[in-house]
Amino acid sequence: MKNLTLKQLRYFEALSRHGHFGRAADACAISQPALSVQIKELEQSLGTVLFERGPRQVSLTAFGEDWALRVRDILRAVDELGDMARAAQSGFIGRLRIGVIPTIAPYLLPGLIHQLSQSYPDIDVHIRETVTPKLIEELGGGQIDTAIVALPVAEAGFEEVPLFTENLMLVRPQSQADQPVPTPDVLGQMRLLMLEEGHCFRDQALAFCNLQTARPREGLDGSSLSTLVQMVGAGIGVTLIPEMAVPVETRSAPVCVGRFAAPQPTRTVGMIWRATNPMSGQLRQVADMVQQVAKGLQKAP
Repeated sequence: MKNLTLKQLRYFEALSRHGHFGRAADACAISQPALSVQIKELEQSLGTVLFERGPRQVSLTAFGEDWALRVRDILRAVDELGDMARAAQSGFIGRLRIGVIPTIAPYLLPGLIHQLSQSYPDIDVHIRETVTPKLIEELGGGQIDTAIVALPVAEAGFEEVPLFTENLMLVRPQSQADQPVPTPDVLGQMRLLMLEEGHCFRDQALAFCNLQTARPREGLDGSSLSTLVQMVGAGIGVTLIPEMAVPVETRSAPVCVGRFAAPQPTRTVGMIWRATNPMSGQLRQVADMVQQVAKGLQKAP
């Protein structure tokens, strides 16, 4: 085996992750033919096939799956070498890749990015918004540096830093504003609009209402909190949203917001990163900024 390059390893990792030449090429910012050539050269250098080519997607061979595990370890180690260099500086130099779940991103990120830009003028912030399981996968694989999620995640090899706790609020049609806020048992019998499968906020809402995830809920799932609130405004049902989302999501919908009686449902928001990340000290500075931004949101009317 000779002429093996780090660039080829990154191309291999992207193709193994996306399972599609076009999407992998876009992720690597190269053309699809160029990616195909690099993968072919890599296979020739190894003397074995890494991918099974299908008409619409590609999949790893048995050898490719084993090789992918080692390649990800290598790329993660290479990235951490760069992190060590950045950590040696007085502040962030270059890129910071932050993952955020969708029920936090629209409300927290504007203030956080502003704070980061003010504190570190040369920082290049990359944002990845997706659900928690995907963020955990990408954090473990080195595609992102840290993630802002609902805790706990209880993943080995990750450091968890709780940042703040917020209440879950009930959103109902405006016509129900004079009615008492229902108890969890009563709420569970109502037409409760939920985020689709994969969102941790869905699981938190189901747990509060003592509902099982297997319960049929056809037509009651949405892809975003904004969609859910607009559906409530149209009189389709009721929903739960985190308190930080209330000012943004309810300003253009005919809805009312209610607070549950104690003990109120809450979620804990925190940051996670790989325990081996040399930038842990800088990431704790980011965690402090997240707390500051969250306090500002909690004080907002």
